[in-house]
Amino acid sequence: MEFESQQLTMEEKLENKRKKLNQRKKKKKKEKQYKLLSYEELPEYMKENEYIRNYYRAEWPIKNALLSLFSWHNETLNIWTHLLGFFAFLGLTLVHLSHHVPEVADFLGHLTWSISTNAVENVSSNLGTFFVEAVAFIKLPVSLQADADVVESALPAAAAAARWPFFVFLGGSMFCLLSSSACHLLCCHSRRLSLFLLRMDYVGIAVMIVTSFFPPVYYIFQCDPHWRATYLVAISAMGFVTVFTLLSPQLSTGKFRAYRAMLFSGMGLFGLVPAAHAAVLNWGDPRRGVTMAYEAAMAAAYLTGTVFYVTRVPERWKPGWFDLAGHSHQIFHVFVIAGAAAHYGAAVIFLQWRDQVGCEQSVHTL
Repeated sequence: MEFESQQLTMEEKLENKRKKLNQRKKKKKKEKQYKLLSYEELPEYMKENEYIRNYYRAEWPIKNALLSLFSWHNETLNIWTHLLGFFAFLGLTLVHLSHHVPEVADFLGHLTWSISTNAVENVSSNLGTFFVEAVAFIKLPVSLQADADVVESALPAAAAAARWPFFVFLGGSMFCLLSSSACHLLCCHSRRLSLFLLRMDYVGIAVMIVTSFFPPVYYIFQCDPHWRATYLVAISAMGFVTVFTLLSPQLSTGKFRAYRAMLFSGMGLFGLVPAAHAAVLNWGDPRRGVTMAYEAAMAAAYLTGTVFYVTRVPERWKPGWFDLAGHSHQIFHVFVIAGAAAHYGAAVIFLQWRDQVGCEQSVHTL
């Protein structure tokens, strides 16, 4: 009896040892799987920027990747810059929608936002006034004649311009910013998911560029359907070709960074054609200078951001110094937000102008 008791005790001890050993193995495996890695420890498909040396996530489960939204690593600011931008554009979209959809206004009212029917469009007008004052500060010879008290509710129904091009731009911007945030957040899961998310990121950039053309082209050439259709079809075709080209897995690698930047820059620079056309048509209108200042600010922001993206400055100068904050991709994200905000300001002016003039006046008056 005593022998059996001793044998049972030995078995229990062995079982406890096995359990502890398994727990240690699981703990080690977990630590190995979820710790932040150096560049040299990464799988090949994740080696995109050799100047960022540490704080990488690699082969993380989806749950842990999602939770890393609230932890510090070299993608944290990449995620949050565009995620906050997404929420900013979502807020702008809801504000504009609330002027047309009562249910949205009610929803915003529940969020304790002070929104009145006459004040909704004035939010955009006030933002426009801010940019006008900024332009005046740098002594550009421009003025804005749009009266902030003139809102859509005071206009005849026939005079109100279509809102869908404006919302197409807002939707395209939100899609780009959200797909970018998702890519930076979840690309550490697996090679397959990383490749898919990178493609979606490039699609998002192309969509944002294409949809940015809709408000200015539609409202400026609203009374000239031929040119309106020509420009919108041309940029949409360029976007489709760009997306189709970038679906190749090889073109998603760091080696083709400059090539991708060239494609996107080419799409953006196509805007010089309708912009020059519009400037000639509306040379005498005082709002021309303001909208051109907006669009010049947008172009400068996008091109400056692209330069940082391609050159990988400043981390190229001091590898390892900018792993967590201040590296080129984060700077690129900030310039993308700045460019989108500038274009939003221009789109508001185009919309208000078309509301006021309709198609009753000559197309040669902005």
